[in-house]
Amino acid sequence: MGEIHVHEFITADGVVDAPTWTFDYGFDPKMGEAIGAVCERSEGILLGRRTYEMFEPAWSTRTAEDDPGAPFFNETRKYVVSGSLDDPTWNNSEVIGAYDAGAIRALKERLDGDLYVSGSITLVRAMLADGLVDGLHLFVFPLTRATEPRLFEQPHKLRLEQTDRYDNGVVYLSYRPEA
Repeated sequence: MGEIHVHEFITADGVVDAPTWTFDYGFDPKMGEAIGAVCERSEGILLGRRTYEMFEPAWSTRTAEDDPGAPFFNETRKYVVSGSLDDPTWNNSEVIGAYDAGAIRALKERLDGDLYVSGSITLVRAMLADGLVDGLHLFVFPLTRATEPRLFEQPHKLRLEQTDRYDNGVVYLSYRPEA
């Protein structure tokens, strides 16, 4: 049985909207190593529809020469949670239907490796509420946005697993949700 691991770029006040605000900080190679470690053990990618629709044009034409993460995103099986997307065109993509905790639990149990989630805030919130998330990998950027959406809409108790800080001011926090 695999686990579900969520990766998010997040502001110090918890905002997780389209992270164009990260551009001012650059991408420290050590951040790539941390994300790569999560991806390395993942057998599939789990995405909500909106994130899928943002990722497909951004990743589908990239090669390993463009970005070392491109093979993972393009070759790994993608499971899209959506009640409205019918015909995904990105390589190795499958729509698993509208959000259903039981269906995601069954997918998780069926896989040997982990499921990687990035973005997909509505999906992540639902999975947190249903106890389906096994790991949160948060890259906290040193700014506040004072806007929505925020990652957490309800209280969650988390256990810190790992931390790191990068030269660009970003802090990596790895958590496991506690029951």
